[in-house]
Amino acid sequence: MLAGKQQLQQSQLFSLKGSILTLAILTFLSFSYFSFKSLRPSLPVSSPTPQLTLLPSDPTSHVHIAADRKESNVDEGEDDNDDSDLFTDIYHSPKLFKLNFEEMERKFKIYIYPDGDPKTFYQTPRKLTGKYASEGYFFQNIRESRFRTDDPDQAHLFFIPISCHKMRGKGTSYENMTIIVQDYLDGLIAKYPYWNRTLGADHFFVTCHDVGVRATEGVPFLVKNAIRVVCSPSYDVGFIPHKDVALPQVLQPFALPAGGNDVENRTTLGFWAGHRNSKIRVILARVWENDTELDISNNRISRATGPLVYQKRFYRTKFCICPGGSQVNSARIADSIHYGCVPVILSNYYDLPFNDILDWRKFAVVLRENDVYQLKKILKNITDEEFVILHKNLVKVQKHFQWNSPPVKYDAFHMVICASSVPNTKG
Repeated sequence: MLAGKQQLQQSQLFSLKGSILTLAILTFLSFSYFSFKSLRPSLPVSSPTPQLTLLPSDPTSHVHIAADRKESNVDEGEDDNDDSDLFTDIYHSPKLFKLNFEEMERKFKIYIYPDGDPKTFYQTPRKLTGKYASEGYFFQNIRESRFRTDDPDQAHLFFIPISCHKMRGKGTSYENMTIIVQDYLDGLIAKYPYWNRTLGADHFFVTCHDVGVRATEGVPFLVKNAIRVVCSPSYDVGFIPHKDVALPQVLQPFALPAGGNDVENRTTLGFWAGHRNSKIRVILARVWENDTELDISNNRISRATGPLVYQKRFYRTKFCICPGGSQVNSARIADSIHYGCVPVILSNYYDLPFNDILDWRKFAVVLRENDVYQLKKILKNITDEEFVILHKNLVKVQKHFQWNSPPVKYDAFHMVICASSVPNTKG
């Protein structure tokens, strides 16, 4: 009888332990599920060199989501008049972009570290012109914008205001640039508590010149932990799409007004002229420079041929070829967008600016570098109707690749902030 009671008690004990274990497992799985849902989703795992396609894409697979939101909460009929034509399918998810942008405007704050003499390498831009103007505009815009806060406790991100472009202008060597960056960062970490709270995950720096990228790569913990906003976002050499942000390289001021809605004037199939400073450019020039339908020159167009001849070619061309140069990026992409010439991206491993917000396939032709040999066939296979759609969509994105001072809603500055802020916006 006693043995039977003991067996019954042991059975009940094992049953209780089993129930507790089952409950613990279910609790863990539930916690994991909701934790993962709260994280920023990955960028699209696509081929780094996608083929052209004009088919609609899945809008839910390419977008940053700041938080779980139901799109049904957004009534398309309630858009402001100024935005009525903005939220089209040039975005992966127009409604989510609208929600994220509005939330950013309401809440998002950035603290700028005050340290560093503006007369040397800190705080202020070197200049707002030339092919690295994007860096200069960002340094200026951040101080003109609503996002700046003087209260670090209110900040979502912390800006490290050191300019390698200014160092370059003073003839500083790569080695000394790295030392200057390292010393400046060490000083911030020693003086303020903010880096150590996240090991720099909520800090960011901006550099457009490739020398700035090389200089900061000499400070591994900065590159690994902080958000890099760079003009050369090649993810085969350290750029991390889930963390870093592609800065559009825009050569401002533009020499001529924006083009667009002028397809009848675009009689040249394709155009490129530039230096052969990369393998893909050498191949492009060698294969196509004597073609009668593609206007390909293996050197820059001489100013002696006439004023603004290079820029005027964009106005009469349907597709402007944008091969990578010494880096994957090229200011020619922003030129093409500004002048209304559909850009043809010929650059492997290029994380295109605002790639998780904008659907580049709707306004550009994105090819593999190996496609250069079939370039003419690919472009001629795009029908007139498809070209008109690409061109009209291109006009819609022009505002996103324009810098202004002070910054203007939806311009390049706001898009960079949006791309940086979505995964970091606090509730």
